[in-house]
Amino acid sequence: MATRVLKYAILGLLSRRPMTGYDLWKEFDYELAEFWHAKHSQIYTELKKLHDEGDVTFDIEISGDVLEKKQYQLTEKGKEEFLNWLDTEEPIARTAKDVFRVRMYFCNNLPLSERIHLLEHQKAQHVKRLTTLKTTFKQYEGQDVPDYQSDRFGDFILLESAIIREEGIIKWMNRCINYCQAASKQE
Repeated sequence: MATRVLKYAILGLLSRRPMTGYDLWKEFDYELAEFWHAKHSQIYTELKKLHDEGDVTFDIEISGDVLEKKQYQLTEKGKEEFLNWLDTEEPIARTAKDVFRVRMYFCNNLPLSERIHLLEHQKAQHVKRLTTLKTTFKQYEGQDVPDYQSDRFGDFILLESAIIREEGIIKWMNRCINYCQAASKQE
């Protein structure tokens, strides 16, 4: 049976503090965006399952005259399930599907100029992502590594990982561009 990773991501976020479904979505859209994503509908569907399974409870808060918000919090059962999942060894996942790399695998069917164009375009997107990551990482500049017990420690190490990943991809793309440019000079 497949692990419901979204379940555990939500339980993990709720282990930090109570949140509404919208608050959870914002965390997925910002904090977790580099390694996991979820749509509003997926989050609310999972919250219903978690409530039905006794992993979370909620309080209804009235905002304004009509708007009701459900503030979700972890139950002891939910906390125990989250901690058990967290302490489980995970086999390495298969490499994610990457359309661009499949295209590059068959790039010998394209003229060198088109290969260079595709590589430059893809590289520009990774440079933009790297810039965003480094901007986000600035919150940690001039500081020691966050305390290993704090919520910020996980954010710090995953941001660092994402930066290293993007730098590696850009380095690889530069090498590919150089190979193609050198070959075009020999034509």
